[in-house]
Amino acid sequence: PVLGLEMAGEIVALGEKVTRFQVGDAVCGLLGGGGYAEYAVIHEQQALPVPAGYSWEQAAAIPEVFLTAWQALHWLARIQPGEIVLIHAGASGVGTAAIQLATLHGAIPWVTASAGKHELCQRLGAARCIDYRQEDFAAVVANETHDQGIPVIIDFLAASYWEQNLAALGMDGRMVMLALMGGAGPVSTNLALILRKRLHIMGSTLRARSAEYKGQLAQDLYQNTWTAFTKGAISPVIDSVFPWHQVAEAHRRMDANANAGKIVLTLD
Repeated sequence: PVLGLEMAGEIVALGEKVTRFQVGDAVCGLLGGGGYAEYAVIHEQQALPVPAGYSWEQAAAIPEVFLTAWQALHWLARIQPGEIVLIHAGASGVGTAAIQLATLHGAIPWVTASAGKHELCQRLGAARCIDYRQEDFAAVVANETHDQGIPVIIDFLAASYWEQNLAALGMDGRMVMLALMGGAGPVSTNLALILRKRLHIMGSTLRARSAEYKGQLAQDLYQNTWTAFTKGAISPVIDSVFPWHQVAEAHRRMDANANAGKIVLTLD
């Protein structure tokens, strides 16, 4: 399949039952694949109007990360104002989106990230940045919450953080697992900890969701955040922009974890 799970572009043709858009409209959206192609097809419920004043590059950097973060924070973890949310990989695309969305909702984002990326995370709203290379985040959480733990964790590491995540969660804590960057296991744990703390552990990917689900999620994000985008209260973080013929170089940057925010490809 052609790579690419999100895009921004101008509509050149419409299906006969499309009512929400017209030819020439500028849209962005989440795809099931094919985003690296010159032309893409998207269901009208999953397409979103490009926010006023946004460039194509900015618009292309919205869909996947903000939809993923919105689903994790609101549909799954159901964050509440005033709750601490620990976001791993805080300087990643989804991490930077989650920091902003948590802050917008009145939650308190904490992040794990390498020291060189702390300034970015703080600028986006992170209240506490933990250097995962130098600090044990579970120990930091225990110390700074007086052993009460935190309500919500958004995790991308899986196996390598499993024990620390369970230790860091407080009573009735919720953890949403979105990736397996630290491996899929096997892991060993004291299952009594999950029962004793009444933990909720959820896993999710967007690509396998139905078109109906993605459409409902897209419309929910649109209704609740588009004003914030147009006013500049939240915005996608773009690390770098590459012309499409330098796609291999763009992937090497991502594989090296050198990016802070999104890497965008453009057709020239």
